[in-house]
Parts: sequence; C-alpha cells; structure tokens
Amino acid sequence: MKKYLAMGGLVIVTVIWGGGFVASDMALDSFGPFQIMAIRFLLATILMGIISIKELKKIEKEEWKAGFFMGCALFIGFALQIIGLQYTTPSKNAFLTATNVVIVPFISFVIYRKKVNVNGIIGAILAIVGVGILSLEKNFSLGIGDGLTLICAVGFAFQIFLTSEYVEKYRATILNFVQMLTAFVLSFICMILSGQTNFIITTRGVLSVIYLGVVSTTITYLIQTACQKYVDETKAAIILSLESVFGTFFSILILSEQITMRMVIGCILILTAVIISNFSGGAEIEADCAE
Repeated sequence: MKKYLAMGGLVIVTVIWGGGFVASDMALDSFGPFQIMAIRFLLATILMGIISIKELKKIEKEEWKAGFFMGCALFIGFALQIIGLQYTTPSKNAFLTATNVVIVPFISFVIYRKKVNVNGIIGAILAIVGVGILSLEKNFSLGIGDGLTLICAVGFAFQIFLTSEYVEKYRATILNFVQMLTAFVLSFICMILSGQTNFIITTRGVLSVIYLGVVSTTITYLIQTACQKYVDETKAAIILSLESVFGTFFSILILSEQITMRMVIGCILILTAVIISNFSGGAEIEADCAE
C-alpha cells in the first residue's frame, strides 16, 4: 500500500513541476531570471531551515560539502533553464530538460566506470533524434533557448547523480537545506553582478515566484524524498519524466501555446527515450578500466 501511495506522490510532484514551467514563464514578465531564482531559493532555504532546525545544530563538514556540490549543480540547471525559457517555449523547455534522465547513466560511466545498459544507449540515440526534430531549424542550427536548455539538462543530471551518491551517506533534510542555501547565494551573486537589482512588483509575478519557491521547490523536494524510500530508482525516474508531459499540458491550457506535429513527434521520441533508458535488462557496455 505504501508503495502505491508513494508512486501517487511522485505523480503529484510531476504535476507540480509541470506547472513550474508555466509559472517561470509568467514570472519572467515581471522579474529577471536571477531575481526569480534568488527569491525562489530564499523561500526554499527559509522553509527547509525551519523544517530541519533541530538537525542543523549537529551539521557536519561533509554534509556541508555534499550539499554545496548538489546546490551548484542545481543552480546551473535552473539558471540555464530559466534563461533558455526566455528564448523558447515552455513545452520545448520541459521536454529538453527531461533528457537529464538519459544523461545520468553516462555520468556514472565516465566518473565511476559503471556499466551502461544497452537500453541506455538506445535511449540516448532516440533522445538525440527527438531533440533534433524538436529543436533544429531548417538549416540545422540550434536556437539559443533550446541550446541553453540542453546544457541545463546536464546540470540537472549531475544534481540527480550527486543526490543518489550522497543521500545514502548523509541526512536528506540537511542536504536539501544546504543545496537550497547554496543555490540562493549563487543566484543572489549573479543577480547583483548582472544588474538585476530593480524589482517590478506585480501580483502575477509575485504569485508565480511564491508558487516556484514554496510549492514547486520546497514541497516537491520533501515529497520526492519521502516517496523514494518506497519506490526504486528506475520506476521513480520514469514517473518523474512525466514532468515534461504536464509542462506541455499546462502551457497549452494556461498559455494557449500552439503545438505542431513536429513538436509532438519530437516530444514523443524524447519521452520514449527517457522510459526505455530506465528499463533494466539486456547487455551492458563497460568502460575499459585498464590503466
């Protein structure tokens, strides 16, 4: 019973994250990218701090270090994602971000020489084809927004990889607090350096940022952490990839985004790649460990 409740919880997370793409697009009408991120992660840091206040008294040096690396990866992912969103649509932004699930096994392959399942190779190929159909122009050039979003997927892939490495060694609440704090500090520094210091306060912008900070960051990370105790990584990754589907759904429903057949084909290929790459079984490719 707990397993199915946990799977349901992860689906709720994807619905909220899907709405986050629309909220980010709406927030950009009022705030700069780093203003949005600074407010978002400030709210998340405060709330995570309140939740883990008792445990913070005994925080260890290694937990600071682990959370810092996770926060850096998280910052890179969100920064490139929201900057890219200024030059592409929420639906394309959502599906290109989803390629991070395909990238994770290859990070493990490069760093730890872990075996890569053949399904991972097939998924990577499908993802590349899907990205090409979804993003490449007639002259085979890649738009700046789509290019930044693809790089952001690498940042999120590293965040997922680091989380899986650290969550078994250190306390999840502490890791979440430190990574949110790190992301906030980096966002605040970039906000100052980029000159995004003048705030234009609008009701729509404020509500969007509150949604991002409280609901789409704090609540979702807490739900995800709790649910993944009962759902294995493979099933969790497949469920969480639905974020891109809900992102597209909400962009059509709320922003009246126009979807073309080319976009549909590209998105289907990317989603298929994410699902295939997370199924176990089949032969594996192993790195040459000879030195």
